[in-house]
Amino acid sequence: MKRFLQKLSSKNESPSDDVPQSDGPSDDSPQFVQRAATGNQQVLAAASGTLNIALQNRTSSNTVYAYITGLALQKNNAPLFIESDGRTIYYPKSPSSPGASLAANCAIRLGAPGSTTTVNIPKIAGGRIWFSVNAPLVFKINPGPAIVEPSVTNPSDPNINLSWAFCEFTYNDSQLFANISYVDFVSIPVSLTLTNTSNVTQHISGMPSNGLTTVINGLRAQAAKDHQPWDQLVYSHNGTPLRVLSPNNLLVEHPSAFQTYWTPYIQSVWAKFSAAPIHINSQAAFGTVSGSVANHQLSLGAAGSFAQPSARDIFTCSTGPFATGSNAERNTVIPRLSAAFNRSTLLLSDTFPNGVSRGEYYQNPVTNHYSRVVHAANLDGKGYAFPYDDVTPDGGVDQSGAVMEGSPKLFTVAVGGGGAHT
Repeated sequence: MKRFLQKLSSKNESPSDDVPQSDGPSDDSPQFVQRAATGNQQVLAAASGTLNIALQNRTSSNTVYAYITGLALQKNNAPLFIESDGRTIYYPKSPSSPGASLAANCAIRLGAPGSTTTVNIPKIAGGRIWFSVNAPLVFKINPGPAIVEPSVTNPSDPNINLSWAFCEFTYNDSQLFANISYVDFVSIPVSLTLTNTSNVTQHISGMPSNGLTTVINGLRAQAAKDHQPWDQLVYSHNGTPLRVLSPNNLLVEHPSAFQTYWTPYIQSVWAKFSAAPIHINSQAAFGTVSGSVANHQLSLGAAGSFAQPSARDIFTCSTGPFATGSNAERNTVIPRLSAAFNRSTLLLSDTFPNGVSRGEYYQNPVTNHYSRVVHAANLDGKGYAFPYDDVTPDGGVDQSGAVMEGSPKLFTVAVGGGGAHT
């Protein structure tokens, strides 16, 4: 699993106490980021051990902010922000009580639509690049220190009624790895372009500017068709849709949602593998793990037995029988079994993930329609739509919307979907 949703906490040194508090940008605060209009970008070479990131405003708004958070690999994983100038590093101190304000302005204001703002980062793990449109985001600091990130499930979060999105990355001595993610929600389109030192590029298209509307329409149509709460995934404020929650996040507020949705599919799967064996290619040293259903459990040898999962288990990929633990072999089976459930491929083959191809995903009427609709809304069909969306058949096409490069030169992240292309 290639997600980097890590808790940002550490006890390392941080700036002095005399830095003024700031929750957001000030119009008269100094801005030293490098900006250029579309087509005129001239980026200076990054210093050794750092990386340039080109942030492109592809929205229709003149008010777009970016934030960069993560763990400083060269400072014992201390939590960090990049400040508003696009290069100064802010290490928050551990406050005496939860909910402290930031002691630095960390809102990087992007230029006008079509412009590029270039920033510079050190080596970072568990990184995120956040974007908000028309208003800045609010981050807080808890003791540790730990960064309190914006939430889409906490109704009291100060960002709940703002339009925002993020992508994920880790930049270490081995490579830059980054991906767009819809595991939690869909909102503002984000695309990625990674250029290496030989000027070879990788590109993840993301959604066009109307991508959120496309997802909303698709889920409302599905709700009308099967009478399941797909339409309840849409979160609006004052009549304007802001985002679409993933099913696992809907279940945070409404635990009974989708309660019996998967039941007929699970029963069919259990019936099939009561009469014939299932084979799961671990794509690791454990090779192919085989087993069958006995005594209402899917028994997979040394990987252990799996009870029938609930809707929450399937959508989260991390609860019930899909909770990982100390059994390494089981931990390689869980992603592949979870992905087969979400993609509803278990009735199509006896071997996973290699027995089915991308064109066969989501074809059963009972499937993760959120994931189906989200992939269809992305121009290249890529992007993490559930936690194990990086499970790929040997030689198959990756679905996760990731780029990775051992010799990165420039990482370009565009927000808004304007001019999106494959």
